[in-house]
Amino acid sequence: MDQAGAQTSDIRPGGLIAALPEAARPYAVLIRLDRPIGTWLLFLPGLWGLALAGSPWPDPWLVALFGIGAVVMRGAGCVVNDLWDRDIDRRVARTAARPLASGAITPLRALVFLAALLSLGLIILLQLHPLAIALGVASLLPIAIYPLMKRVTWWPQAFLGVTFNWGVPMGYAAAAGTLDAAALVLYAAAFFWTLGYDTIYAHQDRADDALIGVHSTARLFGERTRPFLGACYVVAVALVALSGALLGMSAWFFAALALPASLLARQVVTLDIHDVAQCGRLFRANREVGLAVAAALVVGRAA
Repeated sequence: MDQAGAQTSDIRPGGLIAALPEAARPYAVLIRLDRPIGTWLLFLPGLWGLALAGSPWPDPWLVALFGIGAVVMRGAGCVVNDLWDRDIDRRVARTAARPLASGAITPLRALVFLAALLSLGLIILLQLHPLAIALGVASLLPIAIYPLMKRVTWWPQAFLGVTFNWGVPMGYAAAAGTLDAAALVLYAAAFFWTLGYDTIYAHQDRADDALIGVHSTARLFGERTRPFLGACYVVAVALVALSGALLGMSAWFFAALALPASLLARQVVTLDIHDVAQCGRLFRANREVGLAVAAALVVGRAA
């Protein structure tokens, strides 16, 4: 990749990618191994669900399964996304060098790779409680249709919220063998969290999206993003608190929620939608937010 491409592309060719055999690098880039933030944001809702059902600690075996599953299924989701979006990606500076958009991987090879990822995901899924297995199978539909949403609605971030946070009910079902109101409320909290952070993410492509007709909440709200983001995050924190209250968590849980709430408030206060680099940094900062929520849930169950 030349210097100009490196300045605009979202691909990070160093680190792990550079250490792999040359033939494997396009596939590693395709599943975003160079950018693990997406894996974290897929794993964390599952960790929330496991922590909510913890007795009092999340089961380490289930945490490991959900961690590996997040890598595999995030990769599968990226393949599906890039298959749908390869023509759009060629027209956006940040994504033009992605393997399918650039031709480094053909659609047929991507489909074979996708089948391998889904097979591995199925092996992991079959280790879980039957209810979690059923939820995992049900998740395939939103995973498949999510990439289309940017073409038909101004709210693709809402569909990502539905899809990306499926780990909350799956994690809870895997650990508890059931679903209850607390788990569903926590899922709703994760939905609003994602609706907020993915709006920040979408501001990185706002100009290109406008040129090619791709929709997003970033384009929909524009200069009004800050109050929208604040509302999303207030609702998210309130729903996390309600989830804990429904399970009768201790006061330590509510005290611990001050940390993720303050981290989210910082994003709202400092957001500059015209600073693409800052939008990327704020988006990635949600890993720490998710870990802080998980820690609060663990404290609430253990105290």
